[in-house]
Amino acid sequence: MKTSFKEKVHAIVKKIPAGKTLTYKQVAKLAGRPNASRAVGTILSKNYNPAIPCHRVIRSDGKMGGYNRGEKNKIRLLINERNTK
Repeated sequence: MKTSFKEKVHAIVKKIPAGKTLTYKQVAKLAGRPNASRAVGTILSKNYNPAIPCHRVIRSDGKMGGYNRGEKNKIRLLINERNTK
């Protein structure tokens, strides 16, 4: 059975360690579609599964990017993870 792009994105994001980040572009490249960073963002914007830590995916310019639970929550989660390492 063929793995969908969405499933590949979710699998990659699940493996990002606490306190670490990847960019949308890096996730797209790892999922086999290097020019699909916007698609990665769209997929993650619809994720409400806490096992898929989409807050660990940021923009290539270092800005946070979107987060379906709010940008302040994304920043708080990342800070907490970095501080507990």
